[in-house]
Amino acid sequence: MSTLLPGYPELTEQVSARPLKHVLEPSDYFFRGITRVGGIIVLAVMCLVGLFLTINAVQAISAVGLWKFLTTQEWAPETNNFGIAALLSGTVMVAIVALIVALPLSIGTALFITEVAKGSLQKTLTSVIDLMAAVPSVVFGLWGAYMLQPVVVDFSRWLSEWFGWIPIFKVRDVDPSNPLVDTNLFTASTFIAGLVVSMMVIPLQTAMMTETFRRAPIGEREGAFALGATRWGMIRSVVLPFGKGGIIGGTMLGLGRALGETIAVYLIISPKFVVNPHILENGSNTVAAHIALRYGEANQFSISALMAAGLALFALTMAINFTASSIIARSRSGAESEG
Repeated sequence: MSTLLPGYPELTEQVSARPLKHVLEPSDYFFRGITRVGGIIVLAVMCLVGLFLTINAVQAISAVGLWKFLTTQEWAPETNNFGIAALLSGTVMVAIVALIVALPLSIGTALFITEVAKGSLQKTLTSVIDLMAAVPSVVFGLWGAYMLQPVVVDFSRWLSEWFGWIPIFKVRDVDPSNPLVDTNLFTASTFIAGLVVSMMVIPLQTAMMTETFRRAPIGEREGAFALGATRWGMIRSVVLPFGKGGIIGGTMLGLGRALGETIAVYLIISPKFVVNPHILENGSNTVAAHIALRYGEANQFSISALMAAGLALFALTMAINFTASSIIARSRSGAESEG
């Protein structure tokens, strides 16, 4: 025989959960409306940018055809012979070099700030990272062209000498038996441009990863230590899995910055309209730097061709960002931020 408290239904009756009504305060409605308007404005601006580029690019793309525009390695709009194959490949290669250099440095810096540094050191490092993000790109470009490049040339020669059997490290027109190697063959390369861009990417990635790592649950941190884990063991089992969304988001944010970087790359690279897979070799080009170089002297049709190149870069960036957003939303830290 069961005993029920007064007011509880008999066991034979149908039992169902009582519906709960969520009542929002006026401030909640106001905040929700503001955020929705802000999101709609951002999407509208993005769509308008894409529409503007598409309208202005139609003339150039229709003149040569989409396939030729995507596969041609030359740029001569005056003769109807132009395409973005060399520009797009150079853009992607500079961005990849920048990410390969920046990603481990960003993760290591973020972990040091959140897990090792304490007190004034932590605040100082955070301020330094924030200040690096505020440095204009032209300053990074001048630093890379006149200070970093002379130093990196010797390292590029070493890489080419010992790892030249790998295609990306091979430098053509270099005679290994000649002790007087022409250093100009190693300047203005994809590798040097990628190093400079990585210095601009590191602050963005580090800032996002730092905020994500700080939100790792305290209980799980302490639980890992209670079970005998070392600091690295706790980081590996708690912080890094939780911060996966921040790592991916920071990487994609940095990739977007690297793909669109203009002035710094413009000051370093030597423009070349050919797909060049050798990153240590002189000569490369990117979409953004090419637009900055040619826009001032372009006629109406040439401007349409530059708009078409910008549209390709815009589409590539949007595809990368949307892919990253879907990955972040499925990660643990992304789900936490959504909630």
